Amino acid sequence: MLNAYERVVYRELTAWQKEMMRKPGLLNNLSKKIQTKINTWIPEKVHNAITVTIKQMIKGVLLGAKYTTAEPLVANSLQEREEAVQQKIEWYRKTAAVEGGITGAGGILLGLADFPILIGLKIKLLFDIASMYGFDVNDYKERVYLLHIFELAFSSDVHRKHIYLKMTGWEEKRKSLPEDINQFDWRNFQQEYRDYIDLAKMAQLIPVIGAPVGVLVNYRLIKKLGITAMNAYRLRKFKV
Repeated sequence: MLNAYERVVYRELTAWQKEMMRKPGLLNNLSKKIQTKINTWIPEKVHNAITVTIKQMIKGVLLGAKYTTAEPLVANSLQEREEAVQQKIEWYRKTAAVEGGITGAGGILLGLADFPILIGLKIKLLFDIASMYGFDVNDYKERVYLLHIFELAFSSDVHRKHIYLKMTGWEEKRKSLPEDINQFDWRNFQQEYRDYIDLAKMAQLIPVIGAPVGVLVNYRLIKKLGITAMNAYRLRKFKV
């Protein structure tokens, strides 16, 4: 039997699930095709270099973040967990906005520095949210789920449904995961992420408008990630 809060959350989750399964719109399909075409113009060695860079960057953050994350909450109600999660998301949104404004005001070099800093903030937020929902991030397979949340939040509509379906019924699917994180699809992960944020983040490198763009974009990206993470863990709490 669900309590009043859980009934509201379950309705929100159901609406979110429908959004995840929604067919890509015409504009999104066109945009994805253009981006895919542009990616074919980039030399393979450049793709490989970017993939390796992002892979090592995220693996480093994944390793470090687990040592700075609190123990999983055990006895708290769903409402208590989510109130704590929302406060945490708001703190990260403000932090990312300040960081985006500083790097955006600093020109191209500082603007480029925003990329790894923002990834670090996003991954650390996911670790904190996982712990607040009661999941142990020391478990390698929980960290794979974190990467799927990241991917789900920052993918095209075309790729989104594929990732969402990977995450449903996770308790069973996790049993068949490889034990090595190197087998994760890093190439697709980095390409989807780059394609999703390229346009917005490029504007951050432009003098004068870089600072306000950095504030706004980072604030919105963290919000999107937070909402995605909350619903991803609701999936597991409700065993959907």
